[in-house]
Amino acid sequence: MPLQITAAPIDPALLDLPWHVPLAEWPPERLVALPRGLSRHVVRFVRVGQRVYAVKEASPQLAGTEYRLLRELERRGVPTVSAVGVIRGRTTRDGAPIDPVLMTRHLSFSLPYRALFSGLLRPETANRLLDALVVLVVRLHLAGFYWGDCSLSNTLFRRDAGAFAAYLVDAETGELHPELSDGQRAYDLDTAHGNVFGELLDLEAGGLLDEAIEPLETSAEVLRRYEGLWAELTAVERFAADERYRVDARMRRLNSLGFDVAELQLGTDVEGSRLVLQPKVVDAGHHHRRLQRLTGLDVQENQARRLLNDLDHYRASLVARGRQDSEVMAAHHWLSDVFQPTVSAIPVHLTNKLEPAEFFHEVLEHRWFLSEAAGHDAGLPAALEDYLATVLTHKPDEEAVLGIPASALAAPGRGNGVGEEE
Repeated sequence: MPLQITAAPIDPALLDLPWHVPLAEWPPERLVALPRGLSRHVVRFVRVGQRVYAVKEASPQLAGTEYRLLRELERRGVPTVSAVGVIRGRTTRDGAPIDPVLMTRHLSFSLPYRALFSGLLRPETANRLLDALVVLVVRLHLAGFYWGDCSLSNTLFRRDAGAFAAYLVDAETGELHPELSDGQRAYDLDTAHGNVFGELLDLEAGGLLDEAIEPLETSAEVLRRYEGLWAELTAVERFAADERYRVDARMRRLNSLGFDVAELQLGTDVEGSRLVLQPKVVDAGHHHRRLQRLTGLDVQENQARRLLNDLDHYRASLVARGRQDSEVMAAHHWLSDVFQPTVSAIPVHLTNKLEPAEFFHEVLEHRWFLSEAAGHDAGLPAALEDYLATVLTHKPDEEAVLGIPASALAAPGRGNGVGEEE
């Protein structure tokens, strides 16, 4: 069988890679020295042009299925790694068949859970990671995706304005349905419970888990948080006819969680005495979409919330000066007068420290701390100058993202991708 590359779009440079060699034997000069997580498959990172990809060897059926699932999930706006292509028809120089590979785009500024816990995360930080995992599972279930192997190992985490955002990495056991049954969701959660419990026990055995984190209780807490979020997003609510304000309150709660409401089903109960409200929730991203609509910036949800707060304060300052700019016009001025000059001030040799939106968020946080210490508003220019000199300059690249030493990430078995063979 001739070499077959399924990709959208196809990069001709892919043909230059040594597809006739098993992935485990690829020469070092072809690879990128990024840390890897755990996986049942052989995985390597490779640079093609200006992009870095994760390359995973898998069976023909698994590679094709996972490629299609990842593409569809990305189309639906679910946070996953981006599938690039599948390469089939691989053979050695002697004609021996080699398994196909799945290529995904490397998710910059992300790490798997083992690399995160290598820094002995505090319990509150570990809780934020688990919250991110819960939100990811809920989003997948709302999209009709049955994971089949929900775990920390199959997830990547990125910094998101003090919290974390989770991304699905491994979809080979997944299935897409128009809607999941309660039984499918329950089975996924049961699998998640067992997997997270086992992963935390493994960390505990390796001395990487804070003593305050109890594996069994923590893994059970994941289920409780899921049920709470799922109920908030999907539960039917009944209220009296003179309590219609609760419709708006429900929508505001959903928006504060980052979810949009596509439509509301509002009717009366059997007796006709109470109104019944059931929202139809779409995927998370309320603040992300609002910021993108106003400014074109494509950032994480919490980052978007933080930037929107600053934009709203900026617009309020314009009003105080007698300017009645529309929201769109104020956003245009904020982008050109505040955001872009701030991120453009990052010296070239420091640009790999943080994503621009995360950098802007941290400068805003630094401004708040300086203002608290001074007893008055320190101002953005002063906060920016002080942050560059006293904080960002002294941060290793990965520490700026996740709070762990860059040296720890270079150790074998630590990861930033779809995994590493065992």
